[in-house]
Amino acid sequence: MKIKERKELIVQTLDRLYPNPPIPLKHKDPFTLLIAVVLSAQCTDERVNIVTKELFRVGDTPQKLAKLQEEEIFEIIKTCGLAKGKAKALKKLSRQLLEKHGGEVPSTFVELEELAGVGHKTASVVMCQVFNLPAFPVDTHIHRLALRWKLSNGKNVLQTERDLKRHFPKEIWNRLHLQMIYFGREYCPARAHRKEECPLCSHF
Repeated sequence: MKIKERKELIVQTLDRLYPNPPIPLKHKDPFTLLIAVVLSAQCTDERVNIVTKELFRVGDTPQKLAKLQEEEIFEIIKTCGLAKGKAKALKKLSRQLLEKHGGEVPSTFVELEELAGVGHKTASVVMCQVFNLPAFPVDTHIHRLALRWKLSNGKNVLQTERDLKRHFPKEIWNRLHLQMIYFGREYCPARAHRKEECPLCSHF
């Protein structure tokens, strides 16, 4: 199958399976989404949603979270991976938002990536899900699928991001990255993957 046909089949299949993919992290505004995405590094979305339910009771604004002690934040998020570092980052991030951005989440990659605990992938999620600007956040599911679907060489996530942006029009990036995450979880897992039963891999 030629790459053009492969890409068309991918988009058609994902649009059929996930026409309106929701954001898997529970949040109520840009700040709570930013916090949830920071917590999601090396942690499942399900675990993050459990943790943030408690965290947002006491720290759902930069003002509230900045007033908490690192130890208090850690006690709430300790079941997430890298919890000590994340507790420190969340407190510092909240202070940075108050001191530099008037308590608002900034809307540029440069400003976002200057915040504690915020890398390129986290910034990309915020850019596309909060501000509806084209971005293609690449997580482990997307990285795996891009390799299996022969859309990237799988060397690193930044290369995968560049390749996917090159393959697909930017108008669908925001939807497509969520669709790929859901597809990876449901049909195309890292382990026990049955290629012959996969709605997409079985064709390639």
